[in-house]
Amino acid sequence: MRHDWLASGATVTQNAMMLAALLIAAALVASPAPAQATVTFADRHIVTRSAGGLADRATKRPVRATDPVRIASISKLAVAMGVMRLVDAGRLDLDRDVARYLGWPLRHPAFPDTPITLRMLLSHTAGVRDGADYALALDDDLPTHLRQPATWEATHAPGDYFSYANLNFPIIAAVMEGATGERFDRLMARIVFTPLRIDACFNWTTCSDAAVQHAVILYRSTGEIARDNLPGARPACPGSPAHDGSCDIARYGLARNGAFFSPQGGMRIAMTDLARLGMALSGAIKGFLSPSSLATMTTPQWRFNGSNGDSEGGFYCGYGLGVMLLAPPGRPASCRDDPFGDNRLRIGHAGEAYGLRSGLWVDPATKRGIAYFVSAVPDDAPTGPHSAFTTAEETAIAAATPRAR
Repeated sequence: MRHDWLASGATVTQNAMMLAALLIAAALVASPAPAQATVTFADRHIVTRSAGGLADRATKRPVRATDPVRIASISKLAVAMGVMRLVDAGRLDLDRDVARYLGWPLRHPAFPDTPITLRMLLSHTAGVRDGADYALALDDDLPTHLRQPATWEATHAPGDYFSYANLNFPIIAAVMEGATGERFDRLMARIVFTPLRIDACFNWTTCSDAAVQHAVILYRSTGEIARDNLPGARPACPGSPAHDGSCDIARYGLARNGAFFSPQGGMRIAMTDLARLGMALSGAIKGFLSPSSLATMTTPQWRFNGSNGDSEGGFYCGYGLGVMLLAPPGRPASCRDDPFGDNRLRIGHAGEAYGLRSGLWVDPATKRGIAYFVSAVPDDAPTGPHSAFTTAEETAIAAATPRAR
């Protein structure tokens, strides 16, 4: 079809610019809607569920709230629950030197006399940093990795300063393995997922075959496939292969790697099951965690006062043990941690990776909560009017909780 703006009266440059604009507009119209799912819950009951977009653009399979997705850093909350289950069982102590469980020394090189504890690791105050990455290959050695200066904060002693770091959680996974003699992914299935009756897993190793077949493929905002393009089967290697390209899981060393199963972000879980995790966090599922462990997890271990940590632009202003606290009382005006826009305290965790943004948030006063994810969000997506969270997240929250508008 000939367009009027392609007539001879227009310059070549004008024609090119207008053609480019038209192609971009057409691409935007043709692009599938981002996959998203939301579940709200109260006490022990799911109240609403919704989903939209495609789990697989090639087959046009629609997303369901029961489809598992790589939920990113909400994984840390599940790991913290596993730690507290082991605390309740007397297998772990939050304030003990973790070297006692690991079987190898763990010290901040600038503060060698300060023991590092699970309480520090879970609250991101141990001085650990992501400067040398946090993804390890199957045959990598965690103690060797931690000898790199970039894995440690340069100036602050352990326990004194908050800075969010993914590498804390491979260390925590190694501690759990050292205390139990059990591989991290299997341990999490035994002490967290099975008792809660949820079909979740780390790096697809313990999920059901049905869950694997219904995986949500993660797409970047460009349309590029980012993760979990599974042909209805588990990946050949559940983590990063060994340096020679092999993937013999027998080479995985308990308490010596910790990162292979991605404890910092590799949990695959459906929003209906993530809601059940939220119910456990609220205390609505009795007997899963002791009241004292729940209270310890959700009590601020760190509060931002303007200078005692990196709030990342007001995103982090309160943190418990693997638990983010939104809108904690007494926070500085610089905090932008309230995507609900109602100044109510909520507990849970956010997630961000591979174009996905996610959240699990519970109002501890009412035990009402929300679990959601939105995919194909640009890395530079704008923040919403209420917070440092993206507009996409604030929109998902507002749509499911109208009073938060």
